[in-house]
Amino acid sequence: MNTRQIQQALKDKGFDPGPIDGVRGRLTIRATMDFQRANGLEVDGIVGPVTSAKLFGEGAPSREGPVTAREPWMIEGLRLVGIKEDTSSRSNPLIIGWGNSLRIAYGNDEIPWCGLFVAHCTGSQLPAEPLPNNPLGARNWAKFGIHCDPQFGAIIVFWRKSRSSGLGHVGFYVAEDDSAYHILGGNQGDAVNVKRFSKDRFLEARWPRTAPPPSGRRRFADASGGLSENEQ
Repeated sequence: MNTRQIQQALKDKGFDPGPIDGVRGRLTIRATMDFQRANGLEVDGIVGPVTSAKLFGEGAPSREGPVTAREPWMIEGLRLVGIKEDTSSRSNPLIIGWGNSLRIAYGNDEIPWCGLFVAHCTGSQLPAEPLPNNPLGARNWAKFGIHCDPQFGAIIVFWRKSRSSGLGHVGFYVAEDDSAYHILGGNQGDAVNVKRFSKDRFLEARWPRTAPPPSGRRRFADASGGLSENEQ
């Protein structure tokens, strides 16, 4: 199912998700939690299999899109594919807004924003999840949440330029091939997209503490397209 269908189902059952706009914002999360609480379910704000069955019954709609995502932070990230920074003297107000909503000081999209993208996707969809100190620093995500193996939805941290440089990149695992992880991330060629990153650059994989436990779901894809070399 998609977010618009969830919002409509919540509204039909008397729980106000805000506008039926397909955006899983705080009102939709709160309505989901209220629905879970009223029905004796685990109150986590995530429409997983148990909540979906209660909300939709046997007629639960299937999820849409070429990549099937159960994790709300991945649904949000995939929704944003194609967002670009403003390469003029101005900044994309949407990207700036991610920082404002999380109270992260960020005023110019020429500053690397891969960490901001990950912070937005996790912070907007898992409001109880503690973000790392200075989430703009990609390598700081290596201490986020809990350790996990690389798998769909995991936050993957890479080194940039060199392992000892202190520089890094962070994004979400979508798939892998023999030599690379396919990563959904921001600031990849100044945009949100999926690119291949060499497994030699891998540092750490993490999973949100407040989300359901990692499933171990790995996806495999063709090794098409070049490797990302030096993200800015």
